[in-house]
Amino acid sequence: MYSNMLLSSLRAIYFCGCRNAGRTFQHRNTPPLRQWFCRRGQSSITAETGVSSTPASATIPNSATNRIIGRWLLGCSGLVVGAVVLGGVTRLTESGLSMVDWHLVREMKPPQSQAEWEAEFSKYQQFPEFRIMNHDMTLPEFKFIFYMEWGHRMWGRLVGLAYILPTMYFWRKGYFTRSMKGKVLGLCGFVFFQGLLGWYMVKSGLEEKPESYDIPRVSQYRLSAHLGSALLLYCASLWTGLTLLLPAHKLTDTKRLLQLRRFAKGTGGLVFLTALSGAFVAGLDAGLVYNSFPKMGERWIPDDLLAFSPTLKNFFENPTTVQFDHRILAISSLTAITGLYLFSRRMVLPRRAKIAISLLAAMAYAQVGLGVATLLLYVPTPLAATHQSGSVALLSLAIWVLTELRKMPK
Repeated sequence: MYSNMLLSSLRAIYFCGCRNAGRTFQHRNTPPLRQWFCRRGQSSITAETGVSSTPASATIPNSATNRIIGRWLLGCSGLVVGAVVLGGVTRLTESGLSMVDWHLVREMKPPQSQAEWEAEFSKYQQFPEFRIMNHDMTLPEFKFIFYMEWGHRMWGRLVGLAYILPTMYFWRKGYFTRSMKGKVLGLCGFVFFQGLLGWYMVKSGLEEKPESYDIPRVSQYRLSAHLGSALLLYCASLWTGLTLLLPAHKLTDTKRLLQLRRFAKGTGGLVFLTALSGAFVAGLDAGLVYNSFPKMGERWIPDDLLAFSPTLKNFFENPTTVQFDHRILAISSLTAITGLYLFSRRMVLPRRAKIAISLLAAMAYAQVGLGVATLLLYVPTPLAATHQSGSVALLSLAIWVLTELRKMPK
């Protein structure tokens, strides 16, 4: 029995050895040229498969593409700031109602000949602003306010192109992640909405109001909505751009850091609300009443603070109440930013975060100083425009602080 098992084992070893030897002999006798052609064919098949599954122009989003998108969004946010500042100057020079039509393409070319200017001027003369306020206006004076409004509208078109055309290019190149696609589509949609809201605002100043004895002006509600949507577009663009360009700090989530983050978010919201309240001040010319500080006239709380009925109407339509609210919000923002600065000094934070908080505090005091000077000097246009620009600068620094304190992405 043992001999039979031994013979079976030897027979199995022999046949296995023969098969392995045959394979080795066959491999060694394969011509080198044939092996090269085989490898070449396999690599060609792999390459063709890769090309067919991925377009040649596609790019996988990476740190380099994120930097490109971040810089683009920062550039777009800068253009939005220009639109906000130019819109404020247009409002201060009372130029916003000079163009009584709205055409997306046709109005891009201003009047050229004398006849065209006279035709445009005659259209303006048919609306309340000319009949009530500017009935003695000359054609050269009309050209000035016309060019102010025309420049603001053309700048708005530039902002739209700056968002839409690069979005189409980057989308085709594959620079956007899935989440980024949703963000840029939202930004582009907001640009369209902003343009429509701007015309809706201007339209309110062109309407006949027989029951009103006030000077013609756009609705303060629509003005605030127009400014608010511009600020939201700016904040979203700036935040997205900064998060792509500035890497998040590796901060330990201590209790004090969580408190600082909540404090910074609340402060940022207060700064935004203060800037938005400035639109009601501009819409009602509320900066021209009670040009004294810190008191309003001879009182801390003026007598006509709640003169309108119902009471809620005062907060949006009473110039005295609107100015009072703006003062309270400004002082509250200054107090909150000062507290944020002092609270952050007792913590160990990255150098960039400390710089951002320090600049925010410095800008807050400068902005309050500009506001007081604007009020005491009866709202001169250069100083008022600087004050309006300062509100955007303060909001920008608040966004930067929030960017520096954000959590690490998971």
